[in-house]
Amino acid sequence: MKRVHFTDNYLMNPQHPITVNLIGAGGTGSQVLTCLARLDVTLRALGHPGLFVTLYDPDEVTEANIGRQLFSYSDFGLNKAVCLISRINNFFGNDWRAVPHLFPAIVKEAKTDSMTNITITCTDNVKSRLDMWKFLKSVRDVGSHTDYRTPLYWMDFGNAHTTGQVVLGTVQRKIPQPKSKQYKTVDSLKVITEYVKYSAVKVEESGPSCSLAEALQKQDLFINSTLSQLGCNILWKMFRQGMIDNQGLYMNLDTMNVNPIPV
Repeated sequence: MKRVHFTDNYLMNPQHPITVNLIGAGGTGSQVLTCLARLDVTLRALGHPGLFVTLYDPDEVTEANIGRQLFSYSDFGLNKAVCLISRINNFFGNDWRAVPHLFPAIVKEAKTDSMTNITITCTDNVKSRLDMWKFLKSVRDVGSHTDYRTPLYWMDFGNAHTTGQVVLGTVQRKIPQPKSKQYKTVDSLKVITEYVKYSAVKVEESGPSCSLAEALQKQDLFINSTLSQLGCNILWKMFRQGMIDNQGLYMNLDTMNVNPIPV
């Protein structure tokens, strides 16, 4: 019997736009933001309230970002989050929010509006993932009913030079599933920190790149855009079909292979 996860009903029938925290506006985050904007337009055309996205990133645009990330020379010195959100809002007519700081991973520093239905991380370090899961676990039981501040899902994007992965997990201990004779329903999906034991991983800090040529030695030109399209397609299926049978994927641009991660 095929295993599937039915999307939390609140995402399918909300009374307001689904709230999304996008953490990181670099190579992958800038691409994911554009995908989310397209998803928002499409959902609203189908009668859904769409999305409200808050983008977090403390960094400024440098020369190394031009070409591989969605920035131009005219963006030099601007905060990445403010630059991208301003562009998206002007182009699509949205009122999404930019926060030119790190996401407040410490619970006591987080405000009510720091919590959203979907969290998407596009960061390049281990500690941020561990901190994020610690934060999400601490706030998942806040509130007795589901609303725009209830954390439901966490999607994480990660990549090396030519390889990458996307993992969508459930923040709540269990997402209520309908009874089904056709499928084996899965109410809990592992998050990235449960797939990879990051606490045992030692990562050397390589520092920022000074040029596009140097940046391409770390991440290939189309790794971020390819990964973001495939990952956001999972979100699209969640909303469009109301269920998913794969919660993520592993991708290798060298071999052109994409392997799904079944629920």
